[in-house]
Formats: sequence, C-alpha cells, structure tokens
Amino acid sequence: MAAGPEISEESLVPTPTVNVVVDQSEVIDAVNVNDSVVVNKSESDSDTKSDMKMQEIADILSNLKLNPMAKEFFPSSYSPNSRNGDQQTPLNCFAPAFYITSPIDGNNRRKRNNYSQGRRRLNGRAFRSQREDSIKRTVYVSDIDHNVTEERLAGLFCAYGQVLDCRVCGDPHSRLRFAFVECADENSARAALNLSGIMLGFSQVKVLPSKTAILPVNPTFLPRSEDEKEMCARTVYCTNIDKKVSQAEVKIFFEARCGEVSRIRILGDHVHSTRIAFVEFVMAESAIIALDCCGQTLGTQPVRVSPSKTPVRPRVVRSLPIN
Repeated sequence: MAAGPEISEESLVPTPTVNVVVDQSEVIDAVNVNDSVVVNKSESDSDTKSDMKMQEIADILSNLKLNPMAKEFFPSSYSPNSRNGDQQTPLNCFAPAFYITSPIDGNNRRKRNNYSQGRRRLNGRAFRSQREDSIKRTVYVSDIDHNVTEERLAGLFCAYGQVLDCRVCGDPHSRLRFAFVECADENSARAALNLSGIMLGFSQVKVLPSKTAILPVNPTFLPRSEDEKEMCARTVYCTNIDKKVSQAEVKIFFEARCGEVSRIRILGDHVHSTRIAFVEFVMAESAIIALDCCGQTLGTQPVRVSPSKTPVRPRVVRSLPIN
C-alpha cells in the first residue's frame, strides 16, 4: 500500500462553529462614539481658527491710530434717561441726537427758558416804566441865550425842587438853544412850568412839558478831576458831520469862526450816514462862540453844536511787551 499522508485523530474531530451575537444598540453606540470624536475634533479646529481671526483683528486695531479726544458715539434712538432703566418713547431714528450738559430734564429746561424770557420781558417793561417816569419829571426849555450855561440854567430851576440833570443843546434852526431839565419828582416839574416867559440872559425862555427823556451819559466818560472839568468848558460836541469831511477840514471850519483848536476827536461807524466829533478849543470863549455855528453847513450837511459833557482825553499809547 502506498504511503499517504498521515492523518491524526485530532484532525478527524469536527471544529465547532462559534456564533457571536452583538447587540445592535452597542453597535450604534460605538458608531456614535466615533462620530462624536470626529465632531469634537472639527469643533476644536474651528475654535482655533476663530481665535486666530480674532487675534488678527485685535492686532489690526492695535496698529490703528485712533483719536483719543473723539466724542463717544451714540445712536440717534438712544435716550440719556435709559441709563436709569426708564422706559422712554422711541425717538425718530432719522433725527440727530441732542444731549444737554447739565443733569436736568426737558421739563426743567423748558421752565428755565420760560423764566429767562419772562425776565427779559420784565426788564423791558421796567425800562419803559422808568422812561415814562423820567419823561413826566422832565421839562423842555427853548429860546436859551448862548451865554447861558447849564449850571446857570439848573440853578434857575432849583428854586422849584432838586434838579437831577440838565442838558443844553444847539438848535439848528435858530441862533438860540434849547435844553432838557429833569427834576426829582413830578410836582417839581409841574411847578417849573411857571418859569415860562422869564428873561434869562438876553432872551425870554419858554418852558413846556417834555416828550422825551434825557439819555444818561456813560459815567466812565464824565470828568474825573478839576482839570477835566475845565477841559469840558472848552469843548463842544458836534453831530451830523459829513463822512467825506476830513479832520483837517473840521479844524479849519471852527478855527476860522471861533478860535484856535487844540484837539479834535471824530467818531463814526458803517451804520450811520454821518459822524460825531468833539472839538476842544484853547480858550473857553471860543467854545461859547462855536455854539453859534449850529446849523451852518460843513461839507454837505448842517452841523449841530452843543456843549460837551465829556472831555477829549489824549489817546494812551500802549507799549508792546518786550520778550
């Protein structure tokens, strides 16, 4: 017999079949675990990328040169009272935002504005009341001789009460002059009307109730010393001076008629069509004669001349500081 391969007994024993039963839920859990691992890995990658982008934006902003003095921006619908948690009516989104600097609300601001307007109205009424009261205490005196001074005229009216102010003016239509005399009360003003028809100097004066009040003079311009009072006696106040007339022409006009002029000050602006001037003479007699020049033509306008209550102070030349 031919020799064949040797077969052992163990090879003849049948191999048992093993059936492995796996629960389906365990398989699904395993798949979910694997999926979660993948998802977590992708989320970590996206977070890393977003962090890198935010870092890039922060680097860009840090390199920008912003204005540190720029005002904080507020949207137009923002209300300052919303900080306190109050529910406010939404504002117009197209309206510009407006914020007050003081911590007051709109009602208080409106009250304050009304108070300011009322105070202005009150001041206006008070001014008109004072002006009307001043008119009642003032009399108008006309036909005054040019040799009569304000002191002499005021002394005449002092017989009927205290005189607060006396203003003598030139009359452009006459060689004589007129004046306004303000008394301390209405009774004195009414009593002063009895002086109408009295001879004062070489003329018979007329006294009537005044229709205007005397405009007060700025006290800073009034004379401060006896020397300045003496300067006022030598100075006349001129109005209605033509703008085309020069200072040299004004000086020639008065020196040819009155006497030597020591100082002239001409003032004017772009609003009024004429100018004013203060003319100071060397002699007080020249200032009295200059009052007769009232109504004479200087340039193209008739000039008005009155005694001056303010002196012509010399201009102060201010030296520049030396560094």
